Amino acid sequence: MNRETMLGQIEHDVNQVWDVIVIGGGATGLGTAMDAASRGYKTLLLEQHDFSKGTSSRSTKLVHGGVRYLAQGDVSLVLEALHERGLMYQNAPHLVKNQPFVIPNYQWWGGPFYTIGLKVYDMMAGKLGLGPSISIDKEEVIAKIPNIRQEGLLGGVVYHDGQFDDARMAINVAQTCAENGGVLINYMRVDNLIKKDGMVSGVVATDLETSKCYHLNGRVVINATGVFVDQILRMDAPDALPTVKPSQGVHIILNKEFLQGEAAIMIPQTDDGRVLFAVPWHGKVVVGTTDTQVDQAVLEPVALKEEIDFILSTAGRYLAKPPSKNDVQSIFAGLRPLAAPKEGETSTKEISRGHKIMVSTTGLVTIIGGKWTTFRKMAEETVDKAAMIGGLHERACVTTHMAIHGYVKNIDRQNHMHVYGSDIPYIKDLMIKNSSWAKPIHKRLPFTMAEVVWAVRYEMARSVEDVLSRRVRALLLDARAAIDMAPEVARNMAIELGKDEAWIQAQIDSFDQLAANYLLVPYQRESHI
Repeated sequence: MNRETMLGQIEHDVNQVWDVIVIGGGATGLGTAMDAASRGYKTLLLEQHDFSKGTSSRSTKLVHGGVRYLAQGDVSLVLEALHERGLMYQNAPHLVKNQPFVIPNYQWWGGPFYTIGLKVYDMMAGKLGLGPSISIDKEEVIAKIPNIRQEGLLGGVVYHDGQFDDARMAINVAQTCAENGGVLINYMRVDNLIKKDGMVSGVVATDLETSKCYHLNGRVVINATGVFVDQILRMDAPDALPTVKPSQGVHIILNKEFLQGEAAIMIPQTDDGRVLFAVPWHGKVVVGTTDTQVDQAVLEPVALKEEIDFILSTAGRYLAKPPSKNDVQSIFAGLRPLAAPKEGETSTKEISRGHKIMVSTTGLVTIIGGKWTTFRKMAEETVDKAAMIGGLHERACVTTHMAIHGYVKNIDRQNHMHVYGSDIPYIKDLMIKNSSWAKPIHKRLPFTMAEVVWAVRYEMARSVEDVLSRRVRALLLDARAAIDMAPEVARNMAIELGKDEAWIQAQIDSFDQLAANYLLVPYQRESHI
């Protein structure tokens, strides 16, 4: 997957008509493009920044039915999500794993209450279930989570859900789309819609690397821009009412010492009415999330002090060693594209996580809401609708049992490179050709320069941020280490991309500014890493 090659496919015939043009390169847009391309439709996807730059790389890293939604009575959403969870587990086993969760009980009624509810959860998953939920005693809880707070602990419930690497999934979905003939271009901003006889017939887009403007024709245009859908809708109709209410979710990263063992913790009741998760991930622990209503969608949201305090204080009630701000390795925030609230819904946590497809009078198709777990089903429904609107030949969806790029069953999850799946041998070839690329770039993280080179050559990484935030997850796992790594990564990327010293320095400065928001205290780069 190469950006110059992709650009060449739109430049060889500027008057060509695409069957489907997808705006947005997050989970929803990528899934939609993959679905359309795999049906044989001539498909183009445009992303204003990098693939999964926004919400889709900032999730809780769970592939789940949603225990909380079951408690809220949203049965249809849970049924759909549990089914899709099973399909993701089957279609991308190198990225999706079976993750056991423990709900610790400190009240006498907790065990029976959660056991019954989770048995219903298991039943709804049917043949695609990941394992039965069971009630366990205090000693078994401690065995699974040695550093759980033991005072007042009565026992717990174990259940199973899925866990994955969201940004790696996004890249693999993009690669799957490309392998099915789709064209995907990052750093291509859509500036306007083209209309013919009052109907949307294409887009005007600008390549942000060259400033070149393109007029691209399509039989149907799909707005899959997440929290930014209203911006595209206003291109279609300047007086369009808001359709999305952004909700900010924040996560902190802690060292593995705070959650020993392989099980995750699900805290079912918090002060704000949400659940809180502490989940093992890439040798660290992800703790979150919050649900804070925000008024404006931005590409790089920043965690609020009260959100950080909420996560630390809530986690501290359940862990033998309460985490402090000094223990936070990284902190990241994402915005959920929730459908605008219905009458009577007073907070974002009450808004359904279901999705909705809208078609404007001009034929613009817009998909809003949803979550990573249901991205495939959302895409299927969106392409079904788009094919009808665009007058495309009817073709059935083929993604239900389609392997995602990188698919391989037998992997060593102790090896950090397992997320590359079937691409591992090719990255190892790079290490053989240049032994210096095989060494970890930083002493605290396992990532190598071979992975950086691979990301630039075959995964369309264009900046230090693309690499350190989304191709490898250094920025999210250890922001200080990522800052230390940035200069060496920039220098090697410059060689691959043919860039000069000015580009290198600009990349380092830009990354430093970005990474500062992932830390709670200022940090100066170490000269030797």
